[in-house]
Parts: sequence; structure tokens; C-alpha cells
Amino acid sequence: MSELRSALDALAVDDLHALPDGALLERTADLVEFVNRASAELTRTVRHADVVGAAEHDGLRTMQSLLRGHHHFSNGAAAAVVRAGRALEHFPRLEAAFAEGAVTAAQVGVVADALRPCDIAAAAEQDVDLDAFDEAWTEVARTLPHAKLATAVNAFRNALDPDGPEPDPTERRSLTLSRRADGSGSGRFDLDPVGFEKALAAIESIVQADRPLGDLRTRAQQKGDAFVQLCDNALAQGDLPFLRTVKPQVVVTIDLEDLVDPATGRDTATTGFGATISAARARWIACDSAITRIVMGPDGLPLDVGRTKRVVPPHIRKAVEARDGHCVFAGCHAPTHWCDVHHLLEWLRDDGDTSLDNSALLCERHHTKVHHGFRVERDDGAPPGQRWRTFRPDGTEIVLDRLRV
Repeated sequence: MSELRSALDALAVDDLHALPDGALLERTADLVEFVNRASAELTRTVRHADVVGAAEHDGLRTMQSLLRGHHHFSNGAAAAVVRAGRALEHFPRLEAAFAEGAVTAAQVGVVADALRPCDIAAAAEQDVDLDAFDEAWTEVARTLPHAKLATAVNAFRNALDPDGPEPDPTERRSLTLSRRADGSGSGRFDLDPVGFEKALAAIESIVQADRPLGDLRTRAQQKGDAFVQLCDNALAQGDLPFLRTVKPQVVVTIDLEDLVDPATGRDTATTGFGATISAARARWIACDSAITRIVMGPDGLPLDVGRTKRVVPPHIRKAVEARDGHCVFAGCHAPTHWCDVHHLLEWLRDDGDTSLDNSALLCERHHTKVHHGFRVERDDGAPPGQRWRTFRPDGTEIVLDRLRV
């Protein structure tokens, strides 16, 4: 690994302006091959670590969660690496071409995304020889445009069971939501025909009910507004399932000074799911909302209820959520509504108080880990983002940033 780092360091100091066009293209081709080979090795390593359960060494359940929490992968990118490793076990020629650098991670992803475990099992039940498809797909991946591989793989899936029973429509339903840096977001969904029809009917009903004179919105904008309105209606109706003992709601945290200040105040408020918004947007939300005052001190809301209660009351939970923001275990960013409030000093064993200072937000999995050997500590003197430290059962610390000393 040190040699790889040295090679990359040497490349980084090259003066690209000094290279002619042909040399730039050759360099690009070499780097593509290198990236492909590195991606193949990452996939192989992650697959083996997934099989042996290596993520448990740092208190995590899967390599997918480790890639997200320790190495800043998105949910989709982490899942893609894990899926690719599992799929390549059935396609050795494709795996070899990937390792040689002749096939990209995206091409391997086409196969991994299209062939679910149930498809592999169906091929085995029908005595389908995957070796022939492995050879054909590898050749397509090496020589033809990217889209051709998807066509070849889909033809295989459709041929597996052309006359079989109607599949369960819920098997292929998925919804992926991704937040951008400014708090806005985008998403992608895949639905069966009936599920898609239900979505169209619900959204179209709101679109048709809101067509004011002079509306200049595009069709896409109308449907976007209708989707938000559909969610707003469901939240306002009040019969959605509870999230950690409270009804689901839009939560915004903002300092009182920013709330009453008429300035725009960009990036001064945070939402329950971690987005950062302006004070002006928070005031807009507050126009039709309940406002809860949380004071982190002795003169306001009593954040310390001492030994009288073991179960954390709602006002302390709100304070813990406002301070921690997500699960504080190293590498985990589970949202607040997945989390329990953990007593740092046990209420029964250590006579720990039920208070903000004695609390930590932990998801269910890591709450269990902490009660079975792992440990979390808070260092209020550390910079923001480094105030929580996590230790393994053997006392060694889980450090995410390898450059940190």
C-alpha cells in the first residue's frame, strides 16, 4: 500500500500543462485501468471482510455500514460495492476482467443490480449454465458500449421464467432519497405497475386540484409541489406510525436570537434529519407550528431530573437530540428517530442521573454494543465533530481519521 501511495504522490506533482494531447489521452487510459483495478481489489477486500464479519471489530454490523460511516460512502455507493462482491462470485471471467482493469465498476454494477440472489437461485434450479453468460457478458463489457451490457443482462432475467407465476409486486419496489449539501434533495423510485398507478393517482389528484389562473409552473414543478403536499397532508392528519414515542413531524432547531432577528440568517437552523436551513425559512415554518423552548442551563427547563426517573422524559430527549444530532458511536450517523438515550453512568449500577450531561444518543444496535463491552465518552473540550470518542472492549479507540494523532 505504501508503494501505491508513493506512485499516486508522484503522479500528483506532474505538470499536466506540459503534456501534449496524445500524452494526456494515454495518461487517461492508464488511470482508467488503474482505477478499475483498484476498484476490483476494493470489491474483493470488502467481500472477504463481509464474509468473515470484520466490521464487528469496530462495532458495526456490515461492511456497507462501515463504508458509509468510516469512509464517507453514500448509501448507494456502499451498497453497490457489497452487491458487486457477492455477484462476482458467480462470474469468474467478469471478475478477472475487472481485476485486469478492462471492465469498470459501473459495468460490474449493471450485472450486480440486475441479478438478485433469487435470480441466481432460479438459474440453478433450471440448470442454467451461468458460465456461458459469464463469457458472453465479459466480452460485451470489454468491447461494446455500456448500455449494451444492460440489454444483455435484462434479456437473461426475462428468459429465466417467461411463463411462470406472477411475481410478488413488492419485491422490486424501492425508494432512494439523497440530500445535497444545501439541504435540498433528489430521489429515485422503482415501482410495479399497480404501485406506480397508485402513486400517479394520488399525485395527479393534487395537481388537478391546484391549477390557479396564470400558473407558470412546469408539469414537473406541479408534480413536485403535489408530492410535498401529499406528505404534508399525511403528517397533518396525525395517524402515521410513531417515531420514538412521538408523532412524526417536521422538527427545526434554531437559537431564539436568530428566530426573532429579521435577517435572513443563512445556515442558522437545522432540521430533524440533519439539513441546514436559513433563519428566514425557519420563521416561515414556525408560522404554523408549535414552538418548544429548550434551555441548556439551570434557569430554564429542568434538564436534570436526578434519580427520580430512569426513563428519559421528552424534554431531556429533545435536548439530547439537539446536542448530538445522530448516533454518537464512531462511524454511525443513524438519525435521531432510530436512537435510544443511553445513560453514560448506569442508572442502577452506577447511580447515574437522568440528565443531559449523563446522556448519549445511540441507535439500537450500538446501544446494545455499549452494554456489551464497547464504550462511548464525551470530551466537551474537543472541536465540534470530535467530541464523542468510542472504545472497543479491549480499550483501544476507534479512530475514523487516520491522520488524527
